[in-house]
Amino acid sequence: MPRPSEHSSAGRPLGADEAANLAESMAVFGAASRLRVLYALIDGERHVDDLASLLGLSANTISQQLRVLRAARAVRVRREGRRAYYELHDSHVVDLLASIRHHAEHTS
Repeated sequence: MPRPSEHSSAGRPLGADEAANLAESMAVFGAASRLRVLYALIDGERHVDDLASLLGLSANTISQQLRVLRAARAVRVRREGRRAYYELHDSHVVDLLASIRHHAEHTS
């Protein structure tokens, strides 16, 4: 797990390429169903069927969203036989989710 000292300063100038990459990364948080999946994973890993039951969405919808989240490296998968268990990729995702919610609390 990276330590804060391993990160560049957040206040450094943002170039065009980095801005485009960040915007693409942040797009993953732009769908309500994906946000619901991400928040459901804050407490630990879950199977697709668990997520579907918890969120009241179809397993197909959950699987589609998990594919997008995996491609964006927001979640990772652990396989156990034929079952796949998903969890948040790392603590940075938890921090982002907390910040998103806290920001919304102050703007609504």
